[in-house]
Amino acid sequence: MMEEAELCFPHLNSSCRKHSRPHSEALLIYTVLFSISVITVVLNLLVVISISHFRQLHTTTNLLLLSLAVSDFLVGLLVMPFRILLTEPCWMLGDLLCVLYYFLIFVTFCTSVVNMVLISADRYVAICDPLHYPTKITLERVQGGVLLSWIYSIINSFLFLFDNLKQPGRYNSCYGECVVNIAGAVDLVINFIVPISAIVILYLRVFVVAVSQARVMRSHITAVKLQTSVTVTVKKSELKAARTLGVVVAVFLTCYCPYYGVSLSGYELMMGSSTDVYISFLVFLNSCLNPVIYTFFYPWFRKSIYLIATLKILQPNSSGINIL
Repeated sequence: MMEEAELCFPHLNSSCRKHSRPHSEALLIYTVLFSISVITVVLNLLVVISISHFRQLHTTTNLLLLSLAVSDFLVGLLVMPFRILLTEPCWMLGDLLCVLYYFLIFVTFCTSVVNMVLISADRYVAICDPLHYPTKITLERVQGGVLLSWIYSIINSFLFLFDNLKQPGRYNSCYGECVVNIAGAVDLVINFIVPISAIVILYLRVFVVAVSQARVMRSHITAVKLQTSVTVTVKKSELKAARTLGVVVAVFLTCYCPYYGVSLSGYELMMGSSTDVYISFLVFLNSCLNPVIYTFFYPWFRKSIYLIATLKILQPNSSGINIL
């Protein structure tokens, strides 16, 4: 009788066994994940509304931030709630929903990585080749890049999970388990090593040029022409954007590296284990931290939050409000 009570589905001999955690630990995990989920949804929705509504924010860089915010919003709205279910030892929603859940994870996280590469490339051109930035990085090209990033992420996720989608549950060892199988080494190279290397190389170059330009501006004590003064001002704004987005990239690397570090170590990660929950928490936390960073570094985001909270965006012609 005790043995039956320990099964996820007592009426099935092939059912997985339950391995329950202490009530206090489970409650803490649920509370933390649920809180992060709500905060992530709310903050990223504010970013989406702000950039979409106010015309002054329709810039190439902000379009990349909008794409990142949509990805983070989906993580908070769909991925995190299902992840709370995965902290339990039994998956009750069936094999198909299990695979679709992982498919959604792959799409959103892959899109985030590609968006980070695009953001790094945007800052690289803006800082290292500012004279050609307006012609190289146009709104139409960025829109195309964002669209391609989502298409790539969907196709990439479909290929990685093809066997699992074709036959859901084929890799489960017992009924009530939610397990998928992917080519770990290929995933590590394509979805982490290659894009992360590109991000680091681009931002190292941006950092070197930004430091050099900052020194030039500090030592700029002789009389300059008006045109040069304008150029310096533009460079200051670009440098500020580079610093802000540099923080976003640094936080992204901090949150994602532990997950792939575990993959590199060859450690067998058990679903629902403390290590699994902690690593997942870090990855999800990244989606919550991005809009928090914007709040601290972007005055336009703080102003847009006020306008949204006070419902002033519902007024006629509110999209043309001076928000910068």
